[in-house]
Amino acid sequence: MAEKFSRWDSADYLKSEEDFDLYFEACLAEDPGDGSLIRAALGTIARARGMSQLARDTGLAREGLYKALSPEGNPEFATVMKVIKALGLKLGGQTTRA
Repeated sequence: MAEKFSRWDSADYLKSEEDFDLYFEACLAEDPGDGSLIRAALGTIARARGMSQLARDTGLAREGLYKALSPEGNPEFATVMKVIKALGLKLGGQTTRA
């Protein structure tokens, strides 16, 4: 008998504002420097909250957001900032400088 596996999506486990913040902070810290993990985190949080609402809040097309925040996406910095602001997230935090 063949085993069946369901699709795992981290968006299914992000339930609260604290979850969103902690997930985003972890992705910021672990990003390899090319923004790929940050883009993925924004896409995951957007799906957890609702892409349609994000589209309304940013004034961007829902389809465009899916494309920009996909693994193949390459969003402009202005788009990333609109998404961050609309999701109520913050860039920054503590520095690692001595």
